[in-house]
Amino acid sequence: MSQATLGDDELFGEAANEMRADVESSLEEAWEALPAADEIWETDAENVLGVLNGLKSALDTGDAEDHLRDAKKWYMMGERADAFDDADDLEAEIAEVESAIEDVSAASEQVGDLTATIPALRGTLQNAGPSDEADDEDEDDEAEAEEEAEEEE
Repeated sequence: MSQATLGDDELFGEAANEMRADVESSLEEAWEALPAADEIWETDAENVLGVLNGLKSALDTGDAEDHLRDAKKWYMMGERADAFDDADDLEAEIAEVESAIEDVSAASEQVGDLTATIPALRGTLQNAGPSDEADDEDEDDEAEAEEEAEEEE
């Protein structure tokens, strides 16, 4: 069938199908760009800072936001053109991907805050309490007191 014999309705239907396929494809790519559950759950780090750095890297959304943007763009075009017979599933999946990206981004920010805080906290705790010099002086004072007590006997 040549292009000249296709009617407007057929072309519009074909374009609508392609637009829906573009939205679905962009959503699939957005899901694939998000980290896998095991990537953020498992670790082989030796300390907390290593765990946090690994988690921060794992919480990268990659190109998910760009793919979501494409999906939303094509979805909006299709909706405005009234090209979709039923697009509730697309709208729901767009919202689901958007929510997942927001959750991953929020977790990434929290891990970033912890990554910056933990080394400082470790330093604070290492320096907290009486210093080693004070401990040494206390031990010297105790030793002197014991010697004096022995001399008095």
